[in-house]
Amino acid sequence: MEVSIMRMLTGFAAAVMLLQVVAAVNHTVGAPNGGWDLTTDLSSWASSQTFTVGDFIAFVFDGTHDVLEVSQANYGSCGTGSPISTTVSSPATFQLTATGNRYFICGRGSHCNQGMKVQIGVVAATTPSPSPPQTTTPSSPNQPNSRSPPPPVTGTTVNPPSSAPSLKMTAGTILGFGFFVLMLLPL
Repeated sequence: MEVSIMRMLTGFAAAVMLLQVVAAVNHTVGAPNGGWDLTTDLSSWASSQTFTVGDFIAFVFDGTHDVLEVSQANYGSCGTGSPISTTVSSPATFQLTATGNRYFICGRGSHCNQGMKVQIGVVAATTPSPSPPQTTTPSSPNQPNSRSPPPPVTGTTVNPPSSAPSLKMTAGTILGFGFFVLMLLPL
């Protein structure tokens, strides 16, 4: 009786862990044919992507650029005052945690006025799929809505490495599989 209960609890824990594995996508801004620079058509790139809650976007750039997350008003005017966050080292990685629009600009010189800005429209996540995490893939245009940007970030922003989501999901999958195997072994 105790062994059956232990197996059921272990199986339940494994199922919960596997369900928490979300197929997040790692989007590298401008990839595969461009980047966070003055030569990439960032608006076209963004409209060719679908950004979903839980995904990550990574800005890869050299020392002549930075990434400011700004309000919609500052995005439209290329204003750099009171940014939500400022990142000066590459890669700058942001997790998309809520639906709505997020706005990013380069705050150096006149780079924003020269087109170095991108609006990211984030849509709700769908049912998780069992497939492994993907890199940026072409998809239908996003469907931005009128929600405001997330609240300002205070303190120092520490960005995870671009491989962090994949490592987290791989570890979760391995743990879930381990629990499943334990459930099958006689105790």
